[in-house]
Amino acid sequence: MKEHFKEVKFQKGAFSPRDFPVPSLPEVAFLGRSNVGKSSLINAFLRKRRLARVSSTPGFTRAINFFRVDHRFLVVDLPGYGFARVPLRIRQQWKVLVESYLSAPRPIKLLVLIFDVRRKPDELDRALLEYVTSLGRRFIVVLNKIDRLKKTAWLQALKTWQEGLTLSKESLFLTSCKEGWGINEVRREILKALKE
Repeated sequence: MKEHFKEVKFQKGAFSPRDFPVPSLPEVAFLGRSNVGKSSLINAFLRKRRLARVSSTPGFTRAINFFRVDHRFLVVDLPGYGFARVPLRIRQQWKVLVESYLSAPRPIKLLVLIFDVRRKPDELDRALLEYVTSLGRRFIVVLNKIDRLKKTAWLQALKTWQEGLTLSKESLFLTSCKEGWGINEVRREILKALKE
């Protein structure tokens, strides 16, 4: 896909709902557990190597970060949830922050839910999906890090997540940020949502 973004700028980081920018441009938000490769996926989608900060430390992103793309839309990087090695108080603050964003009357065109394909879906994953569904937000599910699996295991992993989250195969995308696999398909789906 030949879509290129000329100007991508960090707009602001929000540590509380009052810090959210005034809604104006369409938004696409990325959400996933700590350490699923969320920042890497954002960078791959935008073709920018070091835009969203990548860390091997779970829970590195503590704010909701807003990036403006060509004055056309915002990419929203939500803090990771789950196994972040941070105090419970901080994790609870993140939960309130993320839920405040997702439930606010903002022009969110698409939520990109990211999971590590090597894992199996659990109650936390299902709870996230139920919550997003209850909000009526449009979403896609990205199963990341497929380069860590043998190609013969891809179909079984896809089936495991499809059944575990009760989703159609069409709403699931296999990706590898390291190898670039599946990124064009995800980019196409995001841009399609932004145009609708």
